[in-house]
Amino acid sequence: MKVTKFKGFTLIEVLIGMTLLSLMVVLLFSSLTIGAKSWEQGEKKIAEVNEIAVVEQFFNHYLAHAVPQWNDFDPEKDRIFSFQGTKKSLQFVAAFPASAERAGLQLFNLKLKEKNKKQFINVELTPFFPVTENETFFEDDIPLVENVAIFELSYFGLNDETGELSWQNEWLNKEQQPQLVKIFLELDDGRYLPEIVVRLNVDAPYSNADLDSVPADDTNEETQ
Repeated sequence: MKVTKFKGFTLIEVLIGMTLLSLMVVLLFSSLTIGAKSWEQGEKKIAEVNEIAVVEQFFNHYLAHAVPQWNDFDPEKDRIFSFQGTKKSLQFVAAFPASAERAGLQLFNLKLKEKNKKQFINVELTPFFPVTENETFFEDDIPLVENVAIFELSYFGLNDETGELSWQNEWLNKEQQPQLVKIFLELDDGRYLPEIVVRLNVDAPYSNADLDSVPADDTNEETQ
């Protein structure tokens, strides 16, 4: 009977093999680490882009379709026009889509606020017209964007003092909406919203009596 002999590995060969295996494991782990960091950075970048996109979408979708309204549904209160704007705050009336849970015109009150030495843009949302007895009253307080470094608004329309069209830092106690609203936003980390200009509806204001004649959304458009 013939016995087959197998030659084993020498100690040097085993050490070389273990060294090569260790190098492969280190390279594989490094590749996984780099891949994980790249994925994390990509996710962070997407979140940052989305944060700016949400702000831009808000102005282009809701502000561009602001409806000129008077709050004449309560004769005991002072009659005030719905659109009011300063350099750091903005109030206007617009409608949610028909598919939204809260239907009808909503009063948007947008302000630059501060908390823990950090500035943020906040939106207070309430129904513009009083709800009936069987309706639910929705009131929301929503932070639109945080870590704000610069937020500026300006308005283009007829200047009451000069009688000419011009850009103004305030739009208060008027009887119509401005033709254009310009928005500039910069965050603490240097990200910014490219300056956009939104065109508004400047038709005659509507009262509670002629709500049915409010123009459709497609009567407005955004201007870059």
